[in-house]
Amino acid sequence: MWTLSSSQVSRESAQMLDMLVVGGGYVGLSAAVAVKQSAPHLKIEVIEAAPEHVWQNDQRASAIIAAASRMLEVLGVWQDILPQAQPINRMVVTDSRTADPVRPVFLTFDGAVEEGRPFAHMVPNVEMVRALRGACERLGIAIRHGLSATGFTTTSTKTTVTLSDGSTVDTRLLVACDGVKSKLRDMAGIKTVSWDYGQSGIVTTVEHERPHEGVAEEHFLPSGPFAILPLTGNRSSLVWTERREEAEQLVRADELVFEEELQRRFGHKLGAITVAGSRKAFPLGLTLARAFVAPRVALAGDAAHGIHPISGQGLNLGFKDVAALAETVVEADRLGLDIGALNVLERYQSWRRFDTFRMGVTTDVLNRLFSNDITPIRIARDFGLSLVERLPGLKSYFIGEAAGTSAPNQPKLLAGHPI
Repeated sequence: MWTLSSSQVSRESAQMLDMLVVGGGYVGLSAAVAVKQSAPHLKIEVIEAAPEHVWQNDQRASAIIAAASRMLEVLGVWQDILPQAQPINRMVVTDSRTADPVRPVFLTFDGAVEEGRPFAHMVPNVEMVRALRGACERLGIAIRHGLSATGFTTTSTKTTVTLSDGSTVDTRLLVACDGVKSKLRDMAGIKTVSWDYGQSGIVTTVEHERPHEGVAEEHFLPSGPFAILPLTGNRSSLVWTERREEAEQLVRADELVFEEELQRRFGHKLGAITVAGSRKAFPLGLTLARAFVAPRVALAGDAAHGIHPISGQGLNLGFKDVAALAETVVEADRLGLDIGALNVLERYQSWRRFDTFRMGVTTDVLNRLFSNDITPIRIARDFGLSLVERLPGLKSYFIGEAAGTSAPNQPKLLAGHPI
C-alpha cells in the first residue's frame, strides 16, 4: 500500500477543478458565470467542441423571459445585451387554415410584468454568447475550444474527464450542457423519455416594410405553429413548423418559391417581406432525462430536456436550470459541503425535475391540440382560447407563467437577487 505525500496531495488539489462545464453555449457559459460570480475562489473551466469563432455565425434569436433577464442582469451581462434586445409588448394568438382570407384573433397578452420590464425580449443568440463570454473573461473562467469529452470515471472524491485530445481533467463536479443528444448523459447511464413529432422548425429572419411595434404572433396552422417574433428595426424572427418532409423541401426550394410560401403564412399586415438571413430546419421532438444528476454529474439545458418550441420556453428552461444549479452549488460550498456529492446535487434535481416535466407535457399537449385540422378539436380549442381572453385573472396567470415570475420558491437569480 502507498500513500500520497503532503506535497503530492497539495499538487493534485491545485490541479483539480471545482467545476468543469462541457458545452460553451448560453446555458453552459451562464452556469459558469453564475457560480464563479458568487464563489470566486472556485476553479471553473468550460470546454466547447466547436472552433473558437463559430458562435459568431449564429443568426438565430431567442425569446428571453422576464425572469431570465433578471438573472442576466444580476450576472452583469444584461446591460450589454439590452441595446440589441427587442421588447415583446404584445402577444397575439390566431388560429386558421393557410388559405383562410381572415385570421381571427382569439387571444392577446398585453403589458409588462413590472414597470419597465415586458414579459419577454427577443435577443440575437450571438449577443447573448458575446456578453457571457465577456463575463467569463472578466471572472477568469477559461474557455477551451475544439475539445469534447470522450469519457469519464468517477471516484468518491472526483471525476476524471478524458478529452478528445487525449488529455484528462480532474473535477469535483462535471456539468453537462452538451445538447439534446448529450454524450455525457449517456456515459452517466441516465435514460431518457423521448419521441419524434415528425415535424421540423424552419428558422429564418425577414425584413418587412412596416414596423411591428413589438407585437409577436403565434399563428396556429394545421401543420403546426407559425411564430412571428419581433427583432430590432423592421425585422422579425420566424419559427415555422412544418411536417418534416415539407420542411426539407421548403429549405431546399429556390428563393422565389420559399418567399411565396412564406408570404402566404406571414400575411400582408407588415407589407412586403424579404428573407434577410439563412434558412435552416431543425427536427422537433420531446426528450426528457429520467434523472438530472448522477454522482458528480449534473445535466443542464438541452442535455436535461428538449421540448417543442410552441411555447418559446426551451432556452428559458435552461436558464432556470442554471439559477437552481448555481444556488445549490454555491450554498453547499458556503456550508463546507462537497459540491459534487450526490446528496447535494439531488437538491438541484428536486428543484427542477417537476417543472421540466410539467413544461414538457404542456408543450406536447399544445402541439398535438393545435397541429391538426380536425373540426371538433378546432372548435374546442378556439372556444378555450376565447374563454381565456375573457377572464382577466386567468390571462394574468398565464402571463406570469410565460414570464417565469409566478413560480413559488424560485431560485434567487430568477427573482433578481444575488446568491
